[in-house]
Formats: sequence, C-alpha cells, structure tokens
Amino acid sequence: QVQLVESGGTLVQAGGSLRVSCVASGRTPSRYAIGWFRQAPGKEREFVVGTSGSGDRTWYGDSVKGRFTISRDNAKNTVYLQMNSLKPEDTAVYYCAASGVMYSSLQSQYDYWGQGTQVTVSS
Repeated sequence: QVQLVESGGTLVQAGGSLRVSCVASGRTPSRYAIGWFRQAPGKEREFVVGTSGSGDRTWYGDSVKGRFTISRDNAKNTVYLQMNSLKPEDTAVYYCAASGVMYSSLQSQYDYWGQGTQVTVSS
C-alpha cells in the first residue's frame, strides 16, 4: 500500500508559475513510478507527466511538454510538478498516482491515487 497526498494547488494568473507536491508514504514509495494526471471540469482525466522510481526517467503528455517539469526527492518521499507559462486551460484538479509500470500514461496501470489538489488559472 502506498498513500499519496497532494498539496500546493491555488489560484494563479495566466503566464505564472506554480509548484505542486505529492508526498508518498507506506510501502517503499521509491519503488513506484509516480504520475501526475489532471481533470478539468466536464472533461476526462488526462495524463500529464510521469517519473521513474529513482527519478532519472520522465515521460510527458503532449499538452504540457516544454512547460511542466517533474522532479523527485526520494529522501523526502516527495514528487514535484513545476508548472510554468500557465494557461487558463491548465485549470484542473491535479492528481498524483503510483504505478509499478514504467512509462505508463494509462490510468488503469496506476494502483494508488491521491485526493487531488485544485489549480485554477485566471485569464
């Protein structure tokens, strides 16, 4: 079992930056890949970015390439999502999730989920 808690979501202006965090606890979190997903109102949840257990490998969804960066600090059991050049269409609830599968962007391959943190980008 892995427990995940996101934090850091807030209201930010378009063009601004924000970093959200995901703290993992439980059974050896560093063995799991961590992915960030987001769900905007009225839309399906979509994959944003993922990182390997060691943090040395990352994979990105097409909508955020070049603007969002994922990083991982296993000493703190924390994964960060740095979001730059934010747009109103980035408004969503952001979720982190843990998977035993590398390079996955499929929700079905993520076994553990956090409760989400709201990011709102104003125009």
